[in-house]
Amino acid sequence: MSIPERLGKYPISEVIGKGAMGIVYRGYDPVIKRPVAIKTIRKELIDDDDKSETLSGRFRREAQAAGTLNHPGIVSVYEYGEDAQYAYIAMEYVEGSSLREYLSNGSPFDEHDSVSVMAQLLDALQFAHDHAVWHRDIKPANILVMSNGRIKLTDFGIARIESADRTKTNIIMGTPGYIAPEMYLSGQIDHRVDIFSAGVLFYNLLAGQPPFRGRSEAVMYDVCYHDPPPPSTIDPNRRWTKYDAVVARALEKKPENRYQSAAAFRAAILAEYAEPLNSTLSDATIVSPKRPIVPDAGAPSLPKTTAVAGTSTPPPTGWSAAVLSGVEVELARFLGPVARVLVRRAAKNHKDIDTLTAALIESIERQEDKDAFVRAVTGKGLTALRSRVPTGNETPLPVTPTPGPTLTPEELERATKLLTTYIGPIARVIAKRAAANGASRHDFFNQVAQSLESDALRERFLREAAVTRG
Repeated sequence: MSIPERLGKYPISEVIGKGAMGIVYRGYDPVIKRPVAIKTIRKELIDDDDKSETLSGRFRREAQAAGTLNHPGIVSVYEYGEDAQYAYIAMEYVEGSSLREYLSNGSPFDEHDSVSVMAQLLDALQFAHDHAVWHRDIKPANILVMSNGRIKLTDFGIARIESADRTKTNIIMGTPGYIAPEMYLSGQIDHRVDIFSAGVLFYNLLAGQPPFRGRSEAVMYDVCYHDPPPPSTIDPNRRWTKYDAVVARALEKKPENRYQSAAAFRAAILAEYAEPLNSTLSDATIVSPKRPIVPDAGAPSLPKTTAVAGTSTPPPTGWSAAVLSGVEVELARFLGPVARVLVRRAAKNHKDIDTLTAALIESIERQEDKDAFVRAVTGKGLTALRSRVPTGNETPLPVTPTPGPTLTPEELERATKLLTTYIGPIARVIAKRAAANGASRHDFFNQVAQSLESDALRERFLREAAVTRG
């Protein structure tokens, strides 16, 4: 691989990071006379018509967002530029290790260091929020630990700038397990998504493990509907019960129930710590820097992107792709990205818009949301639809009633989590509906298994369910 001699005014000396979308180089600013990290993305990627808005827009936005923030806890961005081959961002050259590397290596963060990381992070976040910039991808990989014990927040590639939001509707951006519930559920997004993500990080530091783990579908379900156990209950050697309530408030599902600012979250942590706090990590925790820290060289900080519509998968026979995409977008307002799966599955059995809509509203819980969805798709209300198509009476599942013990609440919770790994958050609705029928344990599992697309998946689900039931 050849190294360019220079990018813009910066002579290039070496490669310090690689990714799928580009490379990070070490360069030198001949005017200020300082080393710089230069994050690149190949021009052929951002010149692609299908990707230019997402990749080029986010790359420029990273430079724009971080470039407005002059704070010791935020990596400085110096310049955005382009040449014949690359678009690039010249940024502060930082040596050390990311917090992800610390956690992956099992570095123990004691109470002081956990509080110090959070105090520094929340101070930087408050500064960003005061300047109307929301990070939206707070995670250990984007927190850099320097050799002096200070941390820096980096990678504003999916940040939202209040005055100019260019983020597409119905796209989830961020890292599973750190994404706030409202981002999954298509709710109103504001700076409080960073409060939730910071709460996940604090839990990880206190408990030694993240609160939401597993397959991405299970993580999505837990983030939206399940409260993790208090961090003090995870590791018997880390019984810091005084922070349990602080973490619980930061992880509230509804944004209005969380801390309303990073400063308030920081103050709550420090109030519980109730001791003088060194603003840096302890010497025993810091590892000697082996290489410069650079952000992921890929297109900016997007480990998981899920679009609701616009798929290349052909629609079921008899349906227009444009029509189904429109239905998916409307349903996603209430159910999130799982809408696509539900619409495509229902379209295999329902060949007109009324019966399709009637089938899909069974997945929506609130009556007012059902009505809003029906109006958006058919132009008429729920009452009018019911006069044309009976709703709430789907084709009975082919299950013969079998006497036996009914499901316990604990079994229902385990079954719901298992089903979520197959079909995502809609498992909660399907399991709740099956349990409401008062079916026996045997009938319940056979009913929910019918939501899976193939006999092989149904058999596998029933085997796994038998194991979880013991």
